Amino acid sequence: MRRSWILPQLLYSLCLSLIVLSGCDRSSAPSSPPPSSSSSSSSSPPQDGFGQRLGIDVTSQPGRPKTQVSAERPRIVAFGNSLTAGLGVALDESYPAQLQRKLDAADYHYRVVNAGVSGDTTAGGIRRVSWVLNSKPSIVILELGGNDGLRGLSLRETEANLERIIQQLQNASVTVVLAGMKLPPNYGKEYTAGFEALYHALAKQYHLTLIPFFLDGVAGSSSLNQADGIHPTGEGYRLIVDKVFPALEPLLERNR
Repeated sequence: MRRSWILPQLLYSLCLSLIVLSGCDRSSAPSSPPPSSSSSSSSSPPQDGFGQRLGIDVTSQPGRPKTQVSAERPRIVAFGNSLTAGLGVALDESYPAQLQRKLDAADYHYRVVNAGVSGDTTAGGIRRVSWVLNSKPSIVILELGGNDGLRGLSLRETEANLERIIQQLQNASVTVVLAGMKLPPNYGKEYTAGFEALYHALAKQYHLTLIPFFLDGVAGSSSLNQADGIHPTGEGYRLIVDKVFPALEPLLERNR
């Protein structure tokens, strides 16, 4: 049986306060987006405040033969916040890494790039679009907006920011998969309903594949989330990939 959303939200609020005080939240800090691929060859991938590596091609994890990585593989960029970065779990337990293994097992020869930044908002996402496009993605899984909602930011602004991101990606001929989010009920019926609806509206307007709720089957479960009640465990991310994959698969081509 799922626990109430209320306790996880209180825990998240405390966690978020600590993040902001410690200066780890990139969305409120005057920092620049990750460097483009043209300047990254002489240094390792950038890191966010939590030490999560950004822009990682997860096919090249330690222990995986380099022969499995092909420069010709089309790329899928997982573009999001801490839920994409994999805050609190090992890199190979994050959802992009587990998605890579599922794609490999199903004979889909794509490369998954983890472009998650902990604490990111939709406004921060806009500043990172050009960097994401430097990865030359075929598909982008867009998972942003949760931090906007948990902070009670303007729904109109959140929707407008997501719209700008989608437009820029589509103008670059990138297929966008939109990951929807929901909020705990203590934010009020009007706000929570409007927040959930904006993802459906954007998906309809821009003809996007929509994952209605990215945390479906995971949110509120004490066994599938870490101690903060918000970020999934490795097993929680496995279940997320099980929901993401069916939405993604119709967009894929085998043996590429």
